[in-house]
Amino acid sequence: MFHRLAFAVAALCALATPVLAAPQPEIDALRAEFEQKFKALQTDYEARLKALEGRVQAAEAQAGQAQATAQTATAEQTAQAAPPPSSAFNPDISLILQGAYNDRAGGERPISGFLPAGEHAHAERGFTLDHTELVMSANVDPYLRGYLNLAFLDEEVEVEEAWFQSLQIGHGVTVKGGRFRSGIGYQNEKHPHAWDFADNNLVYEALFGEGLRQDGLQLRWLAPTELFFELGAEVAKGQFFPGSDAGGDRNGAGSWAAFAHLGGDVGDSHSWRTGLSYLKARPREREGWVDDLNDVEALTLFSGDSKTWLADFVWKWAPNGNPRERNFTFATEYFQRDEDGDLTCTDNRIEGGACLDLTDAYDSDQSGWYAQAVYQFMPRWRVGTRYSRLSSGSTDFGLNAASLDGDRYHPDRWSLMTDFSPSEFSRFRLQFNRDQVLDGDTDNQLILQYIMSLGSHGAHQF
Repeated sequence: MFHRLAFAVAALCALATPVLAAPQPEIDALRAEFEQKFKALQTDYEARLKALEGRVQAAEAQAGQAQATAQTATAEQTAQAAPPPSSAFNPDISLILQGAYNDRAGGERPISGFLPAGEHAHAERGFTLDHTELVMSANVDPYLRGYLNLAFLDEEVEVEEAWFQSLQIGHGVTVKGGRFRSGIGYQNEKHPHAWDFADNNLVYEALFGEGLRQDGLQLRWLAPTELFFELGAEVAKGQFFPGSDAGGDRNGAGSWAAFAHLGGDVGDSHSWRTGLSYLKARPREREGWVDDLNDVEALTLFSGDSKTWLADFVWKWAPNGNPRERNFTFATEYFQRDEDGDLTCTDNRIEGGACLDLTDAYDSDQSGWYAQAVYQFMPRWRVGTRYSRLSSGSTDFGLNAASLDGDRYHPDRWSLMTDFSPSEFSRFRLQFNRDQVLDGDTDNQLILQYIMSLGSHGAHQF
């Protein structure tokens, strides 16, 4: 249209050129005719532009309406295909299968010089079924997460952990409530299937049995610093060792814990973490089965205060931060425990024992440590070694010294293991122990273990 208008103007100018010398009336007539035709062309051009603009707007409106209709239909189809929110239940579920073949001395092997951490489990020989764990976890909503761990052992079912955890408090603060593994130390939060060895180290066997659990509340704060810096505190019922069932039967708390962890990276291949933890419990009539001076089993009851300090250090290496091919981990922990209160050695004379059902002052100051190193020298294959050593320290049984052995002893255990992981969901382990936890009795042990994970647990848990 623009080209036509320009052509018309040029033509009119050309026609007007020869008549520039014409009389004035003719010039005026030509000028009027020119202006009339020019206005007509301009009006026609503007009308056509408006019509074209209207067509474009109509096409855009039609396309937008079609898109909105398609989106509405898609949303309706999605809503019809999805279940109602009230009926949705889809947690992560995993099942851990664990068992072993044990070649070891029969009977119980309590740690000499230490009151047992709860009931001392019988060391089974031959083919055994260890813990089978059922784990379920999911986000409750955008603000909370839930976790449940059930442990099956023969005909018994135990709630290992059942807790909720906050997700959006912010400022590095996290709150956990329910039953959980305490955040003290390095090894404590790991379940047995995540251990680097088939059994626990002597430090944790003497302090907690398997690991310290708490029924209560935990508060963690992660500092906004370049180095990893974490502070935590726990308040709990205190029914688990070193507490007691009777000690946990109270209003308020029977156990308190606090911990601090500091760590960081050294280059691209190295990382480290160190920590310091404190635990205080107030057991009441805490039961413990020990052998008296006549080698007869006796029931002891302890009431008082138990205070434990734990220091831990971990160093990890992986080429360029990638542990898939090769990696190395060194870990060590040291503890110092002080217990004081009253100890009763119940009467066992009818069985030939030496205890007279006396209650007197009890005071012990004990310590111990372990160090372990695990090296993955190629994908799927690892080797490791561990040494644990305890000191029964100075123990004062009061009047019960006439019935119970207060001699100092240094139980220790040296372990060597190798394991193979066909995938991130399975592991086979061969381990040798030279065990000297029982005074005067050395036991050379051989353990062949398997661990299978069915579900969401993967290599990060091993």
